Amino acid sequence: MLFLASPSGAHASATAPDTPGGDQEQTAFYFGGVITFDGEPVPDVVISVDGGGFEAETITDADGKWRLYVPEKDEYTLVVDEDTLPDGVIVDPAQLPEGMQPNSGTTAEFDVEFGATGTKIVNLFLGEGERLTTSFWDQFTERLINGINFGLLLALAAVGVSLIFGTTGLTNFAHAEMLTFGAVIALVFGVNFAIPMWITIPIVVIAGAALGWALDAGLWRPLRRKGLGLVQLMIVSIGLSLAIRYTYQFFIGGGTYQLPGAGAPRDIRLGPIAVSWIDLASMGISIVLLLAVAYWLLRTRIGKATRAISDNPGLAAASGINVDRVIRIVWILSASLAAVAGVLWAYFRPGVKWDMGVQVLLLIFAAVTLGGLGTAFGALIGALIVGILVELSTLLGIPPDMKYVGALAVLIIILLVRPQGLLGRKERLG
Repeated sequence: MLFLASPSGAHASATAPDTPGGDQEQTAFYFGGVITFDGEPVPDVVISVDGGGFEAETITDADGKWRLYVPEKDEYTLVVDEDTLPDGVIVDPAQLPEGMQPNSGTTAEFDVEFGATGTKIVNLFLGEGERLTTSFWDQFTERLINGINFGLLLALAAVGVSLIFGTTGLTNFAHAEMLTFGAVIALVFGVNFAIPMWITIPIVVIAGAALGWALDAGLWRPLRRKGLGLVQLMIVSIGLSLAIRYTYQFFIGGGTYQLPGAGAPRDIRLGPIAVSWIDLASMGISIVLLLAVAYWLLRTRIGKATRAISDNPGLAAASGINVDRVIRIVWILSASLAAVAGVLWAYFRPGVKWDMGVQVLLLIFAAVTLGGLGTAFGALIGALIVGILVELSTLLGIPPDMKYVGALAVLIIILLVRPQGLLGRKERLG
């Protein structure tokens, strides 16, 4: 039998067709291939695809061929049902297509995505071997590390959002596009100009700083001087977000592009934890930058002035602090951190896409709110909590497409108990 699922999750069934994917709703995008063992086709193997709110399942025909149509180019997870393989054989990881690696704990689950075309061929070869299983605690440990990695890159963006909110009161919806900007710059210099990434990252930081300076000098400072209220400024940020986002789409198109080294194999093992050099570099960069921001806030005059403005901007101005100058520096710093976060996000969920920033904007706001509005250290703690919850949620039975919901549910619960957030200050209303 062939089972199909619509994006809404409803399932339908049909008899297996004579040609692979023959009874599926055909689209312009599909995954396909052949499964063989010792040079012979393997029929009746169940293969499923999941991603972007879409699920589908098919079986290989008498020639070992299969095809799965999907509604759009996106990131998908391809799973071979090992119970339908012949006894004593597994998907041979040594013969996987170049650049494709099995997910941890199995040789029959892979993250796949399209290249330049709407067709992705994945030929799979079986070999004799023992099927891998991973204990709950080993999976927990590995996903915990993934959650910390995700939380650290979220923190880079969340700290910037928190600093901007603390000094200006602005909820900046265009922060998502500042993330995307960093990834696009890395794409231009790292891929188009083939500049090594260790040189590209400093270029991204400089470009992000220039963007932050330009936004404040060209837009936000003039609007502040005109006395616009926070609601009007927030609406302007929403319009700016849409304008920049579709500008990205105009120039780079709707496809997904890979940065150098994306999809690196997780061949570095630390006990039950398997990581890639990209994961280690991402965590290292995040930790160094966050420690630098902490030092800047606690030990430098500008950092102390930033905290003073966050506490009481009127008193800070009366004490001789140049508020506009400090806000300008905050915008430069926040944009630089967001740009680096965009590059790390492109590696964590491989690919540069025109709307990639908005995919994590809600999680960034959740981290800032959870930690306490306007406090950078609270944003860091909130981001780590959100990142860990997102990565652990699927281990607790939450469907992958709903894994962000768990983190937001915890946010709501914590705010019911502590409305000001974990490190926020209580304020009297009225």
